[in-house]
Formats: sequence, C-alpha cells, structure tokens
Amino acid sequence: MSFFPSLGLFGAFVAASVLLALTPGPDMAFFLTRTLRDGRSCGFAALAGALSGVVVHTFAAALGLSALIAASARAYDAVKIAGALYLLYLAWAALRHGATLKFETGGAPGGLRSAYLAGLLINLTNPKIILFFVTFLPQFIDVGDPNPSARFFVLGFSFILIGGAINAAMIAVAGRFVAAARANPRAMRGFDYGFAGLMGLFAARLIAGAAR
Repeated sequence: MSFFPSLGLFGAFVAASVLLALTPGPDMAFFLTRTLRDGRSCGFAALAGALSGVVVHTFAAALGLSALIAASARAYDAVKIAGALYLLYLAWAALRHGATLKFETGGAPGGLRSAYLAGLLINLTNPKIILFFVTFLPQFIDVGDPNPSARFFVLGFSFILIGGAINAAMIAVAGRFVAAARANPRAMRGFDYGFAGLMGLFAARLIAGAAR
C-alpha cells in the first residue's frame, strides 16, 4: 500500500507548498531578522525551531487534534490570542534591541538556544498552521483513504522538507549581508523596528480574528 498520492496530485501539492513557503509570514520575518542581526547560525537555529513546531502540528493533524481545535471556537481563539501575545513580545524585544543594538554571538549556545525556542513558539502558537493542516492537506487525501493518518504524515513531512529547503536558501543568502548590516547601526535599527512593526501587524490581525 502506497502512502503517497498519485504523481499528478503530489506534483500539485509540491507546487502549492512552494508558493506557500514563499509567502511572507512571522516565521520568515523572524528567520531573516535573526540572520541579519546575529548571523547565519542563529537564523538556522530559528528555522530548526520553526520546523520542529510544524512537526508537532503534523502529529496533531494526523491524530485528529488539529481538527478538534479548529472546530472549537474557544480553543481556536485561545490559540490566536496566545500567538498574538507572543508576537507582541517579539515586537517588544526587537524594539528593545533596536534601542541598545546588542549583538548575540552567532555560535553562542545561549543565542542559538533562544533562537531555536523563539522559532518553535512562533509556529506552535500560529493558528494559521492549524488551519493549513485542517483545510489544505485534506485536499490531497482521497475520501475513504484506508490510512489517512499515514498520508497526513507523508504530506506534512514533505511540506517541512520543501519549506525548510526554501527558507534555508533565504537564510544562506541573507547571511552574506551580516557584516554590512552590522557595520551600519542605522540599518540595524531599521531592521529591528521594521520587524517589530511586522510582528505588531500580524498580532493585530490575530486579535481582530479572535474578536469576530
């Protein structure tokens, strides 16, 4: 028994996943900002954390937990509020960093650990990922599939590989500009304040959605 969809269906899934991975979101903004601010190592640590969060969502979707959360207005709104609060915290941290311009040592365990945990929390508290697994992945699973959980795992981990590769390439490119960014304090302030603004915007959208 094959856990993969047909070649044509899987090709459509890959194409859609590439487009989704290229769509800017709070996680992408975080990867790139941490890379420019603290170096490639922190950027990759943040990406590893975010991908770990998607792994958790993959298991939750395969076990049916994501559908239960999405079906419960209170539970889904709670995830939205938690996500918004964490994004606001990241915005505050970026504003504080922009005011002090303290750099982390890219390879320092503390810096890597904090980047990993921040990336993990960004995706664990992102309600759009829950919605993604509840609405997007089922389109590529046949009704009456004898083993939908296994298909969820295959598609979920395929999405992780695709998104990981695309974001890793972005981090690698952004890493080339670290030295230039650090040499320009005004540019670094701009990155931090711009990141804070984006996080605030994403948080406002989550809060507005929960208030409906």
